[in-house]
This record gives sequence, structure tokens and C-alpha cells, in this order.
Amino acid sequence: MKYTITGGNLQFANIEIDPGEEFFSTAGAMKYMTGNMTMEAKAEGGIRKSIGRVFSGSTLFLVKYSANGGKGVVGIGGSAPGKILDLNISEGAWIAQKTAYLGGEKSVILEVAFQRKLGAILFGGEGLILQRLSGKGMAFLEACGDLIVVDLAPGQMYKVSTSNAVAWQDSVKYDITAAGGIKTALFGGEGLFVTTLTGPGKIVIQSMTLSELAGSLVPFLPSSR
Repeated sequence: MKYTITGGNLQFANIEIDPGEEFFSTAGAMKYMTGNMTMEAKAEGGIRKSIGRVFSGSTLFLVKYSANGGKGVVGIGGSAPGKILDLNISEGAWIAQKTAYLGGEKSVILEVAFQRKLGAILFGGEGLILQRLSGKGMAFLEACGDLIVVDLAPGQMYKVSTSNAVAWQDSVKYDITAAGGIKTALFGGEGLFVTTLTGPGKIVIQSMTLSELAGSLVPFLPSSR
């Protein structure tokens, strides 16, 4: 499989596959494909794993793409303005926020990941459920706005505004801590808690969240008046 990521803040992942190869995406992610490509909705992994994907924010059925009579191309894209992140899962497992998974090679395993600490569940902004990507091959995630990737050294900590942490390697510790004093919590604009990510491992941070995007559009929406 070969691929390119094109575009600015409304990106395509352009996936080129040979006959005999398979690529999977979430339902609705396909934006275009060449004429020799076929697509088939599949409950990949069986009903149990399919239901687990739904709880993790993905779709019950994944869409399988295959090429006939030569190389084929399928283009997938996200559901909001932002970036597409490519991850080589062969280098190690990743944890991603709910709904981040966009597509990946057949050898990539998408599973439900549960928060391990009560603070993260109650105040983490992403709730109880996360996504875990393991196995081998390339996977693609979608995120809002622009992205920054930070490679944390052992023991190095980043404090991230709630919901802006897109994904992190499985070696990174994830928790929730107080944003600061009462005045900071009330008037700092970040709420009571922030996400703490402690290395070693890579983390990915997005500049915007879906809730922020939706909130920015509300004043411009037509009203009943």
C-alpha cells in the first residue's frame, strides 16, 4: 500500500492499493475512488468487535476496499475541517480519542480502550471510552484544526486542555489534574481540569475541538425569529 495526504485543512488521504491488498475505513469516509475499486460493508472481526467499535465512536460496519485488474486508489476524508494523521502501528500501539479512527490496513486492530482512572472518566472530556490501535500497518486518524506532535522523554509531562489530546502512544501515561486555583478554574477558560500526558512516547495535540467549532458557528446560525 502507498498513500499521500493532500490538502490544507480539509484533507484527503489518497490510498493506492494493489490487487490482493485490502484497506478498511469507517462508513462514510470514502470521498472518491477509481473505477476498478470495489467496496463492501463488513462487520470486520465479528459482531462482538463490531459492537465494541460502536461504543468507541466508530461505525458498526467497516468498509472494505479492493482493487481489480491493476492498482486502484481510494480517497478518504474527515467530517470536519482539520488534519489527517498517519500512524505506523507496526512501531507500537496508540490510544486515540473517541471517533478519531478514519481507516487503516487490514492488519490494524481497532479496539475499545477504557479509562483506567476515575478522574479521567469523570473530567477527561472524552468520557469512559477511547480507541486503541494495535497490530501492524498504517492507520489514519482525523482531528480538528492543526496538529502538533511532541515526542516526550521519560518522565516529561505536558498539560493539555481538555479534549485537545488527539492520540498518544500506549507507553504514555494519561491522567487528569486540577487546572490551578479557584480563580484560574473559574476565569481561566479551561475549566476545572486539564489532561496530563507523561512520557516516554509521542503525543498528538489538536488546535481545535468539535465542540469549539460548533460553538463558534452558533452566533451565525438562523434563528426562529
